[in-house]
Amino acid sequence: MGWADRHIKDLQDGKTVRFRPRGNSMEPRISSGDLVTVEPIKDSDELEVSDIVLCTVKGNQYLHLVLQLSEHGERVFIGNNKGHENGWTSFDRVYGRVTKVEP
Repeated sequence: MGWADRHIKDLQDGKTVRFRPRGNSMEPRISSGDLVTVEPIKDSDELEVSDIVLCTVKGNQYLHLVLQLSEHGERVFIGNNKGHENGWTSFDRVYGRVTKVEP
C-alpha cells in the first residue's frame, strides 16, 4: 500500500483530490505541507513538459515533474525539481495533474 493509493483511486473515479504532500524534492514549486489540488487526466494530449503529476514509476508513487513525453504520448519521463530522474512510465500510470498549490 502506497502513500497515494486513496488519491489515485479517487482520480481514477474522475474525482479531483486535495492533499498536503511531505518532502522537499519539488521545492520551490511545492513545499512540504503545501495544499495541492490534483485533477484527473483523461488524455495524454492534456500533458505538457513541466507539468506536475501524480504517477507511479517502477512501483513507486510520486508527485513529480513531466520531463519528457514520447512522440505519441504513450510514455512519460518523470523526475523531481532537484535534477533526479525517476524514469519512464506509461501514460496509464499518470493519474492526475497538479492544478493549484497553496500554502
